[in-house]
Amino acid sequence: MTRLELVQLGRRPLERFEPIVGRERFRNGLAIAEKVSRHFAGRVVWNINSTARGGGVAEMLRYLIAYARGAGIDARWLVIEGTPDFFHLTKRLHNALHGEVGDGSPLGDDQRAIYESVLRDNAAELLAEVDPADMVILHDPQTAGLIPHLANLGASVIWRCHIGADRSNEEVEKGWAFLAPYLSRAHRFVFSRQAYIPEYCDHGRSEVIPPSIDPFSPKNQEMDEETVHSILVHTGLVEGPNGQSRTFIRDDGAPGRVEHRADVLRLGRAPLRTVPLVVQVSRWDRLKDPIGVMRGFQRLVEEGDPSGAHLVMAGPNVKAVADDPEGAEVFDEVEAEWRNLPHVVRDRVHLASLPMHDIEENAAIVNALQRHATVIVQKSLREGFGLTVTEAMWKAKPVIGSAVGGIQDQIVHGQSGLLLDDPHDEKRFAELLHQVLSDPDRARALGDAAKERVRENYLGLASLIRYGRLIVGIDSERQGRAAAGGRAGGGAVS
Repeated sequence: MTRLELVQLGRRPLERFEPIVGRERFRNGLAIAEKVSRHFAGRVVWNINSTARGGGVAEMLRYLIAYARGAGIDARWLVIEGTPDFFHLTKRLHNALHGEVGDGSPLGDDQRAIYESVLRDNAAELLAEVDPADMVILHDPQTAGLIPHLANLGASVIWRCHIGADRSNEEVEKGWAFLAPYLSRAHRFVFSRQAYIPEYCDHGRSEVIPPSIDPFSPKNQEMDEETVHSILVHTGLVEGPNGQSRTFIRDDGAPGRVEHRADVLRLGRAPLRTVPLVVQVSRWDRLKDPIGVMRGFQRLVEEGDPSGAHLVMAGPNVKAVADDPEGAEVFDEVEAEWRNLPHVVRDRVHLASLPMHDIEENAAIVNALQRHATVIVQKSLREGFGLTVTEAMWKAKPVIGSAVGGIQDQIVHGQSGLLLDDPHDEKRFAELLHQVLSDPDRARALGDAAKERVRENYLGLASLIRYGRLIVGIDSERQGRAAAGGRAGGGAVS
């Protein structure tokens, strides 16, 4: 029997944003939150996706919903259940919407039958929870097939797609054609970039809301140098004195401590804490181009890198992310490529699978690794937005990112980071690495500008304000239609 997972979340106070964003912006956010709370008294704002852990969507939901709850809104988060065949199909859709062929498997009638069967079973459980007066935000292709079921119930439905392609191609069209039958009855669509809105979605009902980060989460909270080094030494990512300050603050305000260690593939010992680190943090996904990162780093080493930098590529334990069935396969490919590197290069490349027993502990490890890094890279071939870039920029780190998707919105080349125009250009990637590693003053200036750009544009309060305005607008339209229908003696409004 299908079982929806209700993710248990506490409350977070909006007031913590005021010292970071300023009094005026904070008051604006508070006013919007109060308006949503009044509109939805006695009703629920649901968020539904396919995983509670791993990836940027789950991370954003965890804090955005908690802040909404802190503002007096009954916001809840449900995770659908799927079969291996379902997640294989939705990974194929994920790749297609990025313009990539993935494993080349078909998107035909058999796949549609799998998709609809799984979502029909989830809908049967979901409709027992949702009231017709509620608002439901569905996230990404895994949930699009729920739109008709919820619309039939009478609930207001927003479909939020976090992925897309800068330019359409045959694969993009295949992906959208598969999803098109389910989209028409959504009340609104939300995308991360204007370029991602397809012709299948009414542009007049589509909004652009960039993703954001929570500066107070375990992944982004301030962390002193002693704690950073203690966490990294304990987990085995760097070598040095093994301090005891491995603590962080959990989402509920309680103290936490990093207990688990990373599973690291390397030759010999971990790099000393004094060694410069080039770091990429991402899922084990071909679109993140982990093999290309290693090859670009190989060029840097073989062309005589004077910094002596090491490369750390870190991702989640591949057995811990339910909706990414390709993770283990991709990691195996990366390992095979690593073993083919010349010994002198392989000695400076470390593949780290980070523990996922405790997602807040995992976030604290990522935080420490990003803060310790000399330069952070995101050499994606395709990217919906790139929250790892936002996280790195918030930590005032110089970032080298591919000029794809939302990365090119975040980084102003030469001001708040460096953009790689062609993500396949490993030679140019090595040149950009050399530029940053050889010029600490420039690296520092890029990092300082990066942090200010995130403060202005990509913190969670900005997302809450945009979602709040959208939700109130939809509900006001609904009430207006209901009133007009009542005056005309009409029936129910969907």
